Amino acid sequence: MQFTAQQIGILLNGSVDGNPDVTVNQLAKIEEAQEGSLSFLANPKYEQFIYHTNASIVIVSNDFVPTAPITSTLIRVENAYTAFSVLLHHYNTFKLAKTGIEQPCFIHPSAKIGADVYIGAFVYIGADVVIGDNAKIYPQVYIGDNASVGSGTTLFPGVKVYYDSQIGSNVTIHSGAIIGSDGFGFAPLEDGSYSKISQIGNVIIEDNVEIGSNTCIDRATMGSTLIKKGVKLDNLIQIAHNVEINTNAVIASQTGISGSTKIGEQSIIGGQVGIVGHITIAKGSQIQAQSGVNRSIQEENKKWAGSPATSFNNQMRAQVIYNRLPELERKVEELERKLKEFTK
Repeated sequence: MQFTAQQIGILLNGSVDGNPDVTVNQLAKIEEAQEGSLSFLANPKYEQFIYHTNASIVIVSNDFVPTAPITSTLIRVENAYTAFSVLLHHYNTFKLAKTGIEQPCFIHPSAKIGADVYIGAFVYIGADVVIGDNAKIYPQVYIGDNASVGSGTTLFPGVKVYYDSQIGSNVTIHSGAIIGSDGFGFAPLEDGSYSKISQIGNVIIEDNVEIGSNTCIDRATMGSTLIKKGVKLDNLIQIAHNVEINTNAVIASQTGISGSTKIGEQSIIGGQVGIVGHITIAKGSQIQAQSGVNRSIQEENKKWAGSPATSFNNQMRAQVIYNRLPELERKVEELERKLKEFTK
């Protein structure tokens, strides 16, 4: 795909300084860009590169004043970073624009497929599945019986959606994610073995959620495991049965949330956090990476850290003290020595 500076300027509501007919067909960082590339300058630390870059077009803010000659065509906008983000969105939309049904694939006769969908090769769509308009189902995706996928949702290659799962509109699920596998439920027996507890619930994912690669969301034992609107989940996250993650919560990679725990809206949870089951995390909580949460957090909009997790400020003070322990040990030994000498 090729675009002229003039076309990009119109798209971004910007003005063109230079050749309006110059074309670009790729995006690149300003320090690495070659001819035919489009780049941007938003951080003043990178200004040095604009005077030597090979980029054909560079997006800059209106207040940028060059201090040396520039060979690239400039597109001036209100905010270069925001404008480039808009451009990335459009670029990605063009790149992922697919429609049609590829073969071979299996679509059960009872499935309902919306308009303008894309279904890639080797996809399996089970009985009574509903696929909304403009959904994109990439190759090797499995969608079990009675599941639903909302309009504008994208399932990337290798996603597995178990039976009865409900996925809303404009959801993105990346490769390898598994939605609706059994929750970890076993009853101990007298002989020391375990009897599996059937997991008969489902998973409900609401609108505008994004789920990273290889993340697993378990189906509920009964009822639903619930991922509410706007939630963003990173790669390699484990969400156990009957967990509820509320609106616009964000969770980083390798976090594990045990069964029946409720995460408050707009919470931010760092990587490798472990959270026990049957507790509640208050709205707006921020939990530092590698923390271990073993009790409910009741106070809203607070920061937490450590294992077991405590107040972030207390944890920072404790770390300062911990780093001083060798010094404190020497002082104690010195005081003990002086005390012995004094008591002789």
